[in-house]
Amino acid sequence: MDVLDLARTQFAVTGSLHFLFVVLTLGLAPLVAIMQTLWTFRGNPVHERMARFWGQIYVINYALGIMTGLVMEFQFGLSWSGLSHYAGDVFGAPLAVETLGAFFLESTFLGLWIFGWHRLPPKLHLACIWIVTLTAYASAFWIMAANAFLQNPAGAVDRGGHLELADFGALLTNPMLTFALPHVIGAALLTGGCVLMGASAYQLFRGSAEREFFTKSLRLGVVVAAVGAVVAVAFGFAQFGPLGEFQPDKFGGKPLAGAGLGFMILIGELFQFVVLFFLLPTVRWLPRWRWAHPIMMMLTPLPFLAAILGWLAREAGRQPWLIYGKLTVADAMSPGLTSGMVTTSLVAFTAVLGLLAVADYLLIARTVRRGPAAVTLGVPPGPGGPAPERATALSL
Repeated sequence: MDVLDLARTQFAVTGSLHFLFVVLTLGLAPLVAIMQTLWTFRGNPVHERMARFWGQIYVINYALGIMTGLVMEFQFGLSWSGLSHYAGDVFGAPLAVETLGAFFLESTFLGLWIFGWHRLPPKLHLACIWIVTLTAYASAFWIMAANAFLQNPAGAVDRGGHLELADFGALLTNPMLTFALPHVIGAALLTGGCVLMGASAYQLFRGSAEREFFTKSLRLGVVVAAVGAVVAVAFGFAQFGPLGEFQPDKFGGKPLAGAGLGFMILIGELFQFVVLFFLLPTVRWLPRWRWAHPIMMMLTPLPFLAAILGWLAREAGRQPWLIYGKLTVADAMSPGLTSGMVTTSLVAFTAVLGLLAVADYLLIARTVRRGPAAVTLGVPPGPGGPAPERATALSL
């Protein structure tokens, strides 16, 4: 491969690995918030234990996902300086807002939620996790706004060889954003629901003593997965309208984008059929149907695969443009790069992100296998439990 193809491959690999963390973070955050809401207003201790158990998995994924996001930031400066020079005034704006206004708030309130167990008043502590959820979705909005600008540079004008933002409202109402964002949210809810469903099915299949705990988790997972599947599929097909108007040649003669789209649609339709016509109608009895548990476990990785395929279809279909109709990928690449330089960074980034992904999977799998009895997040201080600070450290 030449240096351009290597740089594109590098971004595709690192972007795909990073998105695995993002889609699970967006999927789990509202579920943990719902669990804690049920505990706060109904007082069922099972819901508290659910919030702590699935919250610990959320924290693990969030902490490791931050590191993968840092690699993405480095690549804009290392490989794609032409993008910054030509469109940094526009493309950088939503990214800056995401970092300063959403990500920092999310991290701050997540810290308050982690260390606030048994310290903050229950409703104030509950507000923290809901703010975490809302700011996570605000982050997704700004990231998707930046990506939608690459798909359709709405609100920008070319002045003196670089783009300037002329209409901020047009940037935020970009047709390539308004349908894509709900599609991503639906995919995230489907992913989070399937993780709850698959992990709970695993514990029920092996005869866990925590039957009530995982019965409630499985049923919540099925319901959320059903909502996510409907939203993801509906808004996925709705995107064909803007695509036909702004990128009519997106999938023509581009095998990677045709293949990615086709398999993503296949997985989405499969989920919609299985969840809506099999799992949801029988959700009352599913926890007792041991034969169905392996099926639900096998479904768990499919939303992650669909998310990667969808991302590849969206990005590969834009080629050879980085900013559609304005800036080609070749012109956006940093000058002076050699194949050796990009290959070295490709190997390094892939190794680091790959190790983080493996570590994330192993830590989550261990947490699921050990069950809620071994959870350290939110353990009350005093005899029989570690202090909150040590509990948080152990949870990571």
